[in-house]
Amino acid sequence: MALDGAFLRHIKKELEENLINSKVDKIYQPSRDGLVISMRSPEGTKKLLISARANSPRINITAESPENPKVPPMLCMLLRKRLSGARLRSISQPALERLLMLEFEGKNELGDTVMMTLAVEIMGQYSNIVFIDGEGNIIDAVKRVDPSMSSQRLILPGIKYALPPKQEKLCILDSDADDIISAVKSLNKNMPLSKALLSVMQGISPIICRELEHLTGHGRDVYSKELDEEAVSRLRFFLKRLINSVRDISGEPYIIYDENKKPIDFTFGYIEQYGSGRAFRECSSFCELLDRYYSRRDAAETVKQRSNDLNKLLNNIAARLIKKIYIQNDELSACADREYLRICGDIIQANLYRIQKGAASLTAENFYDESMSEITIKLDPALSPAANSQKYYKGYQKAKTAEQILKIQISQAEEELDYISSVLDSLSRAESVRELNEIRQELTEQGYIKSASKKQKPEAALPPLEFVSSTGFRILVGRNNKQNDRLTMKQAAKNDLWFHAKDIPGSHTVIITNGQPVDDETIAYAAALAAAHSKARNAGKVPVDYTRIKYVSKPNGAKPGMVIYTEQTTIYVSPISVS
Repeated sequence: MALDGAFLRHIKKELEENLINSKVDKIYQPSRDGLVISMRSPEGTKKLLISARANSPRINITAESPENPKVPPMLCMLLRKRLSGARLRSISQPALERLLMLEFEGKNELGDTVMMTLAVEIMGQYSNIVFIDGEGNIIDAVKRVDPSMSSQRLILPGIKYALPPKQEKLCILDSDADDIISAVKSLNKNMPLSKALLSVMQGISPIICRELEHLTGHGRDVYSKELDEEAVSRLRFFLKRLINSVRDISGEPYIIYDENKKPIDFTFGYIEQYGSGRAFRECSSFCELLDRYYSRRDAAETVKQRSNDLNKLLNNIAARLIKKIYIQNDELSACADREYLRICGDIIQANLYRIQKGAASLTAENFYDESMSEITIKLDPALSPAANSQKYYKGYQKAKTAEQILKIQISQAEEELDYISSVLDSLSRAESVRELNEIRQELTEQGYIKSASKKQKPEAALPPLEFVSSTGFRILVGRNNKQNDRLTMKQAAKNDLWFHAKDIPGSHTVIITNGQPVDDETIAYAAALAAAHSKARNAGKVPVDYTRIKYVSKPNGAKPGMVIYTEQTTIYVSPISVS
């Protein structure tokens, strides 16, 4: 991650150009460590996103619309009370620290003009957003830091705000190339040039230091104690170029992608160290770059945070069902000997005249065995021969009844486990809070979650995912069990084609045929989508069944998403990438 002090300087410039003198319109807190502030000016409204999330701290103008909790957190309500209507007057950055100070001018309850500051600290796991009054006292923060967490720097309401401790490094805003080279040469340890530069320069990320080493050594490794005159001359040239770019804020926003088109880093200039092994994309602005780089990661992190309770609940239910099925199968295995009990009862009944009172066993011919071999049957000496016979008959009848009940209970538990597995699969593929809410509502309706005491207006149902084949057929994919039911039982026409991974939890997938014949390529594509939206999405080849909607039905009382179907065809496909 390259959101260093130099990159933040470029962000600061964009924020000043777009937001200075804008008025705070609305404030949202979509996650526990993030804020979205809607800023209004004569040129229009822009959204400022500030995140203190450990793996993706940032501040930028965003085009995203994060989903917000129904009840705003306490900090959000405090900021709405104090900052609403205030104007952003200035943005400052101490040297090249990963810190921006946003100064707002607003009114207090008495109507007096007051200054308030948001300190945005971009420092990895120590990132924070601190709300400060005009006297420099902390009003509150996204992350409070008490003495049990740190003895160096407290972040608590009512105490004076102190800047993070300064690093003993050179700032390129007031140091030149020769100062940096001298600092590198004075290091006691011989180390790669990139690490040496990182240890002496403030606000410069590892990717920039690696680039300086790459350019200095023509792609070869360079060490701090082995710099010859030519290397020093080249290093001086590229350091001057870097210094000018940072001082003049003249860099350009670049994202670096790996061979799988996944963003792996970003910076404020073109990077040569990866050669042709990486793809680069220049964005129109630094804010757009951060949006593009972090948006999917942030959404996934938010969903993960809000789904933890559901994951825990469903995994506990699944573990309980697995244990129950295991125990009941053991009990069912014990019932397999019930015929022996009936045989013992019959043989005792046939030999009542031979059994002495108080006998502990009976040895007699087993007339159920073709060889008429002898069998020894244990008796209870305290019971009469007839009572011993009835004891075995009762044991047989009890085992027979238990077997019938156990088979029903095991079948029901296995069906419930299949359902829980399908919900877990839907949960693992959820990409938004609205999808989580639909799953939560489904579990509430099925009795796994207690219904909230307050009746809240239900959210509008999400549409299914939609894809289009190369030949123009629409393909719809359910996001969860309730959507699967709506798609299959209500939305689709009887001659549309229905797909599902065979015997695997997953989504219902439907080709909207509009009465037209469907080509093999579209069928293969829909099957690959069904495999991709199933629990087997990471497998090599997945069996997928498909049939007409008219052959799919839902049994009475079946759980959401559970259907039966006939006239199916099975094909094997590789799950398609849908990222």
